[in-house]
Order: sequence, then C-alpha cells, then structure tokens
Amino acid sequence: MKYFLLLFIGCIMSTKAQNVIFDNLKEAPINGGLEMENYWVWGSSVIKGDDGIYHMYASRWPKMLPFHPGWMIQSEIVHATSKTPEGPYQFKDVALGERGAQYWDGKSCHNPKIVKYKDTYILYYMGSTHPFEDVNKENLKDFKLGSKWSVAARWSKRIGIATSKNPYGPWERKETPILDVKPNSYYSYLTSNPSPLIKKDGSVVLLFKGRSYKEDGIAQSDMSIGVATAPHFDGRYTVVSDEPLFSMEKFGEVEDPHLWSDDKGYHMIAKDQRGLLTGGKGDGLLAHSKDGINWVIDDKPKAYTKTIQWNNGKIIKQGQLERPFVLVQDGEPTHIFFATMNGPGGFGNGTKTWNMVIPLK
Repeated sequence: MKYFLLLFIGCIMSTKAQNVIFDNLKEAPINGGLEMENYWVWGSSVIKGDDGIYHMYASRWPKMLPFHPGWMIQSEIVHATSKTPEGPYQFKDVALGERGAQYWDGKSCHNPKIVKYKDTYILYYMGSTHPFEDVNKENLKDFKLGSKWSVAARWSKRIGIATSKNPYGPWERKETPILDVKPNSYYSYLTSNPSPLIKKDGSVVLLFKGRSYKEDGIAQSDMSIGVATAPHFDGRYTVVSDEPLFSMEKFGEVEDPHLWSDDKGYHMIAKDQRGLLTGGKGDGLLAHSKDGINWVIDDKPKAYTKTIQWNNGKIIKQGQLERPFVLVQDGEPTHIFFATMNGPGGFGNGTKTWNMVIPLK
C-alpha cells in the first residue's frame, strides 16, 4: 500500500512538472505552414471554421523591401486555408491591405490574431501609417531603419480590430485603434503585438507590447508587456496597471506573447528576448495565471528553442523563430505555429521566411 501511495504521489508530481509545450513537441513537417514566393511571410494565427477548414491569417510584404523595416511600411494581412492544421496552407485573399495614409492603419497591417465570439470572427492586429510617397525601386536606397518612412510608421503603431461573420470576409475595420498610447507610461511610444482571449461572458483580456519614449524624446525604450481588459470585444479597452507585466526591470524583456486558457486557468507563451528567464536568448517562455492579470512564470519555463527536428530527419537551428501561436482544440493545445527564417540569425542575414507548424503529442 505504501509503495502504491508513493507511486501515486510521484505521478502527480511528474505530471505537474511536465512542460505542456517543450515535452510534447513532435517533428515539424517540412512542407507544412505557409510560404509565398516573392514575399516575406511572418506571424500566423489559425482558427478552425464552421466549414471544417483551417483558416490562417498571416503578415506578408514584398521581398523587394528589406525584411526589416519593410514590414513597417507595406505589410498586409493575408488569408490562407488548409484541410489539416499542418498544411500546407493555400493563399485565398488579402484580408487587410493598404487603405490610404489618412487611416491609422492605412499603410501597414501586421501581427494578426484571430478569435471568434458567437457568430463573429474578430481579427486583432497592429496597424500603422506614414504621410510619405511609397518606397519603390527608385528611392529604395533611401529606405532604412532611421529613414522618414520607418520613423513615422514605427511611431504610429497601434492595436485595432476588424470583424466579419465569415472567415473569408469582408472585414469591417474601425476608424480608430482600440488601444492607443498614453503619455508618461510604458506604452507612450507605441502599442503592438496584441494577444486576446475572450471569456465565456464575452469580456476580453488582451496582452500587448508597449514601448515608451526615452529621455531624449526621440528614441524608444526596451519592450514591455502589459494587459488590458474590455467588457466586450467591441467595448472600451482599459490598461489595468501603470506597471507592466514584463519589462527589463520586472522579470526580463519578452516579446510576442500569446494567450490561451483551459480548465486550469490562463497560459502564456512568449519569446524570451535576452534569455534572462529561460537561459537561452530567443527561447520560448511559459507563464500561467488564474485571472489573466497576475502572472507566475512556470517552474519549467522553457517552451522551445530555435533548434527544430524536421520530419525529413534533419535537425536545424533556425535563424529566427518568433511569433509563437498555440492552436487549441477541444480544450487541449494541439499545434504550435512560428514565424521562422533561414540563415545564421539576424533579420538582415536570412533569404527566406515562412510560417511553420509543430504538432504536439
């Protein structure tokens, strides 16, 4: 009896200590996800529609532009589909494209996150604009991170939503963002990288990335992660605290948060920007919460590394591995999606990007 009791306790402890992502990663399909010729592709979000089809929303921009900061001025959100979560996904249409410099999201739409509440699909995203001429082959030499285009587009980054009754659209956009900046706050410079979760009662918890102005009034600070709430996806969003959830001063700098829930509470996966939390720069971080507001880093926080086991037998350390998205089906995580790049690392050193997927055991 004593032996079985110890065994039972040991099983409970083992289950509790298991990392829901890292310990369950399978091989990544070499032809899964989404890749588009002549485009940089980045940051996907997937939902299973009422039609039984998997709908992916992702960012793309022309490869004529440098990867970074090309996304700031000419990204659009595209829609692709597959009969299976792994893909490959086939391009269907442009969900959110350019609509004019006079709109807050008129020149670039990026970082899509798709959710559904009752009969409405809600596409959360980052938008930005700038008042200048388009970048083309003639003026491309003048386009760089500190150029007028990228400075204006980065400064104008905000979070918004678009809604539709159909995953194929059309999408109705708002004329103003849902989460603006606030003077003298950790998000006084920009808001970006939305990660929403809609509760059963329709209220929303929204994680987001913020940056503040530095003392010189020009440059931006390191990244912080904050949380906002709203009574309804179409309601007023309120940042719950003047202090961020994550920052260089609190835990460490993280990016690309993604949020999901189950009967145990809320879960977050994010990129550990500097490796202060997981021990590996750019590795995945896991945290959990009972209310979506107060967060605790998991005992085994490392969710993934850049080293991928592909189903063709190769093990490759990806140049970049970002924008983690966890697909949850019937209350269980089944797949994790990433934006990835080839090469030795660094946005300027890759020649190809795509959105990949790893099934979970």
